[in-house]
Amino acid sequence: MSESEATNMAATTTATATAASIDDEREVGHEENGHEQGEGQSEQADLVVDSVNADVREEGNDSVEVEASTEVPKLDLSEPHLLMAAIEAILFVSDAPVAAVQLASALDQPEDGVTAALAAIGANLAERGSGLELRAAAGGWRLYTRADLHGCVETFLLEGQQSKLSQAALETLAVVAYRQPVTRSRISAIRGVNVDGVVRTLLNRGLIVEAGTDSETGGGLYRTSELFLERMGLNDLSELPSLAPLLPELDTIEVD
Repeated sequence: MSESEATNMAATTTATATAASIDDEREVGHEENGHEQGEGQSEQADLVVDSVNADVREEGNDSVEVEASTEVPKLDLSEPHLLMAAIEAILFVSDAPVAAVQLASALDQPEDGVTAALAAIGANLAERGSGLELRAAAGGWRLYTRADLHGCVETFLLEGQQSKLSQAALETLAVVAYRQPVTRSRISAIRGVNVDGVVRTLLNRGLIVEAGTDSETGGGLYRTSELFLERMGLNDLSELPSLAPLLPELDTIEVD
């Protein structure tokens, strides 16, 4: 090999080695850049996840706050006007006199405070000329219409009696007539529906009356009134038509 050829070969080898070194450096740099980019992307992903989790936590807290805000606040019945309002509400929906001790137990208040509130309610009704008055009756307290307004109430009720009874009222009246004395819950069980409204209608019409309480359940008992006998043209309940002809024969009843 001539000197010039050896020189050319050495130059070519050097150039090739240099190019290979440059390529290796580029590959290393590319790997390092890729690694750095990967770490940057990973950090960005972690930040996004943290941000989403924070939003979820905030939304969860908001939902908890909303749920808490929907709870019915407990009244501070130590305030006299709130205690009076609570007692008046109970008496309004009660269909029998309520004793002071019962009110105190239901409202978790001392009996002396309840008694004082009852006196204040009565005085307040009288002072503002309300159509209602608070009276002591049967060992308890109950709201009644004022005596001087009975004529207005009677006129209203008598006008209502001129309308015909609904089918539901007739069915309820039949149950009372044949099963008396009977509780409201028993009437509901026989008819399979709630009868609170119908019983009130029959009471207002004077066709049924209260007849004490059931010794087992404590529920109020109802029976038919003298007005019922008068409207039906009966002297007494023994003249009620027999139900036997209206009942199906035993051999026609299918047994499962």
